[in-house]
Amino acid sequence: MPGIRKIKIIKLSYLILLTTMTMSCQKDKHSDLTKIKKLSHSINEISGITMLSDAKLYAINDSGNDNTVFCLNQKGEIINEIKIPGTKNIDWEDLAYDQENNIYIGDFGNNNNDRKNLVIYKVNGLLSNTISVEKIRFIFEDQKKFPPKKKNFNFDVEAFIHLNGNLYLFTKNRAKNSKGKTKLYKVSATPGKYMAKLVGEYKTCEDSSNCLITGAAINHSGDHIALLTHNKVFLITDFTEDNLFNGNIKKIKLKHNSQKEGLCFKNDSTLFITDEKSKYGKATLYEYRIKK
Repeated sequence: MPGIRKIKIIKLSYLILLTTMTMSCQKDKHSDLTKIKKLSHSINEISGITMLSDAKLYAINDSGNDNTVFCLNQKGEIINEIKIPGTKNIDWEDLAYDQENNIYIGDFGNNNNDRKNLVIYKVNGLLSNTISVEKIRFIFEDQKKFPPKKKNFNFDVEAFIHLNGNLYLFTKNRAKNSKGKTKLYKVSATPGKYMAKLVGEYKTCEDSSNCLITGAAINHSGDHIALLTHNKVFLITDFTEDNLFNGNIKKIKLKHNSQKEGLCFKNDSTLFITDEKSKYGKATLYEYRIKK
């Protein structure tokens, strides 16, 4: 029979293990987000995530970083780092996917609204390690000056989705005195050069600092779209035409404010969300369960 001291040590070890496991997936009592894991320093500037049919998460960093796609498990641990040949990270801002397990890398960050080299990389063969890359180049049909006047700074993009053979881009409004209005553009997902067509607009709120669109995702059934800001999610359903904003839009307050930029569906009822490193803490992977 083990001695009293040994029993106490075993109990203490069990309590420490239980506490560690609980803290690794903990819900903030003030927020509806569940924290899964603080992320590796390699993805401190995580700007986009998506999930393919292998149930793995794929992530990118934004400007100032190289052309690497990171593969993570659902615990937020990096399991592979994949250099994407023939690409350059000028300002990678979001990832999208299609039903053939292609991923789309949006190199369309455009803080100064003056870029003429906007490109989306279509990456095939990521799961089979037979990677090939094609380019979708575009300009906005309603942009005439590079840059435009500051009151018209609404040509930065940090969010997009793939739907029915097209890519839908949501702008991050940097216009002076803006009211948070995001513009929606449509571009073909077939490699080539295009004029991005303006197909809709939506006013997120009056306070532009909290309502700028920083990420987008669509579920695998193709009938739910989520748009991300630093403290909210807009959930769009029942859309039928190119102007996705004609659907039903539900505003969800996350009760948590940070530089959130990555978003994807885990399933129809759960979202993965990421934020970047800040002075308040490391980049983090969260889970959010959509309330009915």
